[in-house]
Amino acid sequence: MIIGVLVQLSNKNIDKVFDYSVPSELQDMIKIGIRVEVPFGKQVLEGFVLEIKDSSDLDVKDILSVKDEEVILNDELLELGKRIQSDTLATLISCYQVMLPKALKAKQGNVINKKFDTFYYLGDVNISDLKLNDSQQRIVDLVLEKGKVLRKEIVDISLSSVNTLEKKGILVSEKTEHYRLSYSDEKVEKFPLTNDQENVVNEVILDKHDVYLLHGVTGSGKTEVYMELIEKVIDEGKTSIVLVPEISLTPQMVKRFQNRFGDKIAALHSALNDGEKYDEWRRIVRGEASIVIGARSAIFAPLKNIGLIIIDEEHSDSYKQTDTNPRYSAKDIAIIRGEHYNCPVIMGSATPSLEVMARAQKGVYKYLSLPNRVNGKSLPSVEIIDMNQSMGRMRGHFSETMIKSIEEILEKDEQIILFLNRRGYSSFVTCKNCGHTFKCPHCDITLTYHKSSNTMRCHYCGYGTKVYEVCPECNEKSLNNLGVGTQKVEEELNNLFPNARVLRMDFDTTSRKGMHEEMINSFKNHEYDILLGTQIVTKGLDFSNVTLVGVINADTSLNIPDFRSSENTFSLLSQVAGRSGRSSKTGKVVIQTYNPDHYAISFAKNHDYVGFYNKEMEIRRILKYPPFYYLCFIRISGKDPNYIFGEANKIKRSLDRNLLHTSILGPSTCSVFKVNNIYRYGIILKYKKEDNLKVILEKILDHYKSNSNIKIDIDFNPSQIG
Repeated sequence: MIIGVLVQLSNKNIDKVFDYSVPSELQDMIKIGIRVEVPFGKQVLEGFVLEIKDSSDLDVKDILSVKDEEVILNDELLELGKRIQSDTLATLISCYQVMLPKALKAKQGNVINKKFDTFYYLGDVNISDLKLNDSQQRIVDLVLEKGKVLRKEIVDISLSSVNTLEKKGILVSEKTEHYRLSYSDEKVEKFPLTNDQENVVNEVILDKHDVYLLHGVTGSGKTEVYMELIEKVIDEGKTSIVLVPEISLTPQMVKRFQNRFGDKIAALHSALNDGEKYDEWRRIVRGEASIVIGARSAIFAPLKNIGLIIIDEEHSDSYKQTDTNPRYSAKDIAIIRGEHYNCPVIMGSATPSLEVMARAQKGVYKYLSLPNRVNGKSLPSVEIIDMNQSMGRMRGHFSETMIKSIEEILEKDEQIILFLNRRGYSSFVTCKNCGHTFKCPHCDITLTYHKSSNTMRCHYCGYGTKVYEVCPECNEKSLNNLGVGTQKVEEELNNLFPNARVLRMDFDTTSRKGMHEEMINSFKNHEYDILLGTQIVTKGLDFSNVTLVGVINADTSLNIPDFRSSENTFSLLSQVAGRSGRSSKTGKVVIQTYNPDHYAISFAKNHDYVGFYNKEMEIRRILKYPPFYYLCFIRISGKDPNYIFGEANKIKRSLDRNLLHTSILGPSTCSVFKVNNIYRYGIILKYKKEDNLKVILEKILDHYKSNSNIKIDIDFNPSQIG
C-alpha cells in the first residue's frame, strides 16, 4: 500500500504530497484524513494522508506510525482546505492546520492527554467473609451505599486502604474519560417572540442554501431569532454553527444557549486552553454536540449534516484572519459550507458592513429586518459634546456635560458604560524640553505608558522598558505623558467620583483566563457602578440597569488612516450606544468629539444607518473602494529596507505589465513601517474583473519562495490595509 502524505512544514517548496509505503501491520489503520508519522530527510514529521494507491514510481520509505484512530479531516474539510488554498494562495498544509485545535495539528511533540475519572465498585466477593479494619470498612460501606464511587471520594479516607482493597479484588477500578468543560442541561423557559421576530423566523427557508442579512437595531432580539431557528434545525436532526466576533461575547452567548439547549452545545474559541479545545473538538466529532458556538475558527467545526450557520455582528473585522496565512474570511467559509450542506447562512448586525448591505440591496442576499426593540422603547437619545468648545472647562478628559450625566445616573443607583478605544495610561511619552519621543527600538511606533506596571510597552511586538525619570537625550527632568488610555481615565474617574465603584475592562485586565466572564457577571450583579473599557464593551453585552453610555473620545477610530475608518467609527458608536436603555429604563448616550460635524458621528447621533450607508457608498464609488471594487493588498517585508524597496518596485513593474484591468497603487511604506525589526512596503490592487490575477500573483510567490531575505504576503479583500 502506498499513501500520499502532506507533511507539516508550511513552505511553498514542499507544498505537495510525498509518497510513502505502509508496513502490513499498519495497513488496516490507514484512512484518508488521518495523521501519520514519517521520515522526512533527517527529520521525523507528522502529516495528513491525502491519497491511497497501489504503487509509486519513486523509491519510497515506510511510514513510522499511525497517530489517529478516527479521521481528523473528513472529505468535506479536505475539499474545503483546497478551496481556501485556491482563494488565498496559502500553502495547503496551512489551510488544514488552521481548521484544527493545537492537539490535532500535524506537528511533532503536540501531546495533550485525555482526562479520566477513576471509579471503584465492589468485586465479586462475599462481604460477610471479609475481615476489614475501620478505614477499609468505611470505604466498603460507602461503595455499598452508592454502587460506584469516584476515586477522590475514597482516597480522602485512606489511600493505603484503597490500594489494599484493590489488590485483594475487593474493589475494582474503572476509568471513564471526562471532558474539561461541562454544560448543565438545566433549561429555562424561552421568551415568546414578538411579531417582528416571528416574521423573520417564518421567512427563513431551512432546507435551501440562501444567504440572509438580518438587519436588527440593538436590542431587537436577534439572538432569540437565532435560537428559534436552531431549535427547528435540531428537530430535523441537523446541526448548527453560531459565530460571535469577540471572545468576551462567547460566555454570555454560551450561557444563553445553554439555558435553551442544555449540553447540546460546544464552545470553540481562543480563551479555552489546548486541552479544552481538544475535548470540545472530539465531542463534536463524536456527535455529542449539535450546536457549536465560538469565534472565527469555530467555522471549521467538524459537524456533520449542518442545517444552519449564523454569523452574529457580521460587520466585525475579527472575522477576517489578517496576521497569518491563510488570510481567510469566516464569512466566505460559512457560505462555502452552506453551499455544501444546502443550508441557510444568516449574517446579523445592527450596523451591517457596506459590502453585505450592498449585496442585500441587489438581491444577492435576502434582507430581513428587526426595526424595533423588543421592549417597545425607542433607541437612546444621543448628545454630542464639541470638545473644541469645552477646552477650558474640562476636568481631566471629562466635559461638564459628561460629569453631570454620570452624577445623575449614580444618584439613581443605575449603571454606566464608558468607552475609550485605547488601553494603557497614555498614548506616548515625550520630552517638553527637546521634543524626544519614546519609540519602540524594534517597531516604527511610539511606546504606550502603563502606569499599573510602571512600564512603557509596544502594542505591536510586546517590547517593554522601565519609565525614565529624565530625558535620555537632553538629561532634563521634563518628561510628559500625552494622549489618554483607559488606565488614566480610570484614575480620573476615581478622583471625580470617589464613591463610585469602577471596573476597567481591557486587554490588560482580562488577559487571565476566565476574567471576561467574571467581570461581566460582577457588573451584571451591580457589584460595580461604572464599566470602563475598550472595544470589548461595545458589542453584544446586555445589562438591564445600564442607562448611560459615555464615549470619551469618538475620534480615535476616525483618525486611523484606513478607508474604512468612517464605517468603523459609525459602527462602534452605534454599537456602544445600543448598550444603553435595553430594559424598561430610558437610556442616554453622551459622545465627546473634536469632529462633531463629521457625517459618521452625525448619523450615529440620529441612529440613521441608511443615511450613513448612502453617504459612505457615494464616497466609496468615487474613490473606487469596496463594494464597488475588489481589493488585494500585497505586503513586501524584510530586514533590509533598501533591498525590500527595490524588490517592491520590481513587483510593481511586473504587475503593470501583466494586469490590464487593475489600478495599482504603490509601493509605499505601510502605516507602521517597521515591526519587530522587519521593514514593510505595500502595494494595493483595485479591480472589478481580472481573470489572470491569481496566476500572476502565484508566479510572484513562486519567484521568491526560496529567497529568505524577503517575504511576500497577499491578502484578498483585506479588512485593514497596512
